[in-house]
Amino acid sequence: DLTLYLGKRDYVDHVTAVDRVGVSFVQLACAFRYGSEDLDVMGLCFRKDIWFEQTQIYPECNKPQLSAMHETLLKKAGDNAYPFSFEIPNNLPCSVSLQPGPDDKGKACGVDFEVKTYLAMEKNNPDEKIEKKDTARLVIRKIQYAPSQVGAGPKADICKSFMMSDKPVHLEASLDKDLYFHGETIPIKIKINNESNKTVKKIKITVDQTTDIVLYSADKYTKAVLCQEFGETVDANGTLDKTLSITPLLSDNKEKRGLALDGRLKDEDTNLASTTMLPQGVEKEVLGILVSYKIKINLMVLLLIVWFLFLHSDVTVELPLNLMHPKPEGTFSIINTHFRMS
Repeated sequence: DLTLYLGKRDYVDHVTAVDRVGVSFVQLACAFRYGSEDLDVMGLCFRKDIWFEQTQIYPECNKPQLSAMHETLLKKAGDNAYPFSFEIPNNLPCSVSLQPGPDDKGKACGVDFEVKTYLAMEKNNPDEKIEKKDTARLVIRKIQYAPSQVGAGPKADICKSFMMSDKPVHLEASLDKDLYFHGETIPIKIKINNESNKTVKKIKITVDQTTDIVLYSADKYTKAVLCQEFGETVDANGTLDKTLSITPLLSDNKEKRGLALDGRLKDEDTNLASTTMLPQGVEKEVLGILVSYKIKINLMVLLLIVWFLFLHSDVTVELPLNLMHPKPEGTFSIINTHFRMS
């Protein structure tokens, strides 16, 4: 029997460093999958290794310094267990998957990390062809948490004039802080000063997710993860000072193919992908997939009515949005996860 034990499957990217992964050979690989697994069987490989490391664990060569997690797992696994540890470079991307369509099968496209241990017939030959029955694999995740310090929120404003109106419409929008947690309600402060002779008929707020795939091409696309209309009106020479709240959630976007999500383990629930935080001095091409968000606040201004046709014009501002997970309080509890191949 070959059994692989890991104390946890989430490894935190602290921007300056990443948690250590901590039984024959063991490999840790970071790869980007950009095609269906079915095509791999046909000899077309749509998986690109971004980073790869391998170490020999039996006979023992380099025994790592044992952590509390190692000690716990060694007690569970027994006398024939061999500890190992990997150092994940902090310039590697975090785990991100692209949401498959309803009819898509197999592994989702995106960036993943996999620990694989195997029984080898040859010494020091990482290219040896290994039978699947001789391996044990576990997918792990590299994740980022929100920084402890939250900055001031962004603010944007615009002043727009219209034909047949001497004066403009002023729109100002702002956020309380520069970062929000997944599932947290986001209040947007909106100020409208309508000096024109037109009427603001409604307010529309959209949250766009932009996914920039920088690893293999210049593929960049934007998908709306929230679109909400508010019935507030502002008559000519009127004002509005109000806070409108939104909450972008994955549960409202389950059918959108290609939406970027935080990496998932098996079939467990996940969420919209967290905003990519770029470490200083790291080339963005190495990070595989970059995710960002912006909020668009749009006023629909009624210009005139011609033969029952309503002619409108838009007044729009944009605010950057950072979405992340809060850092858990206290210490991580040790989770024993194993996978056995006989």
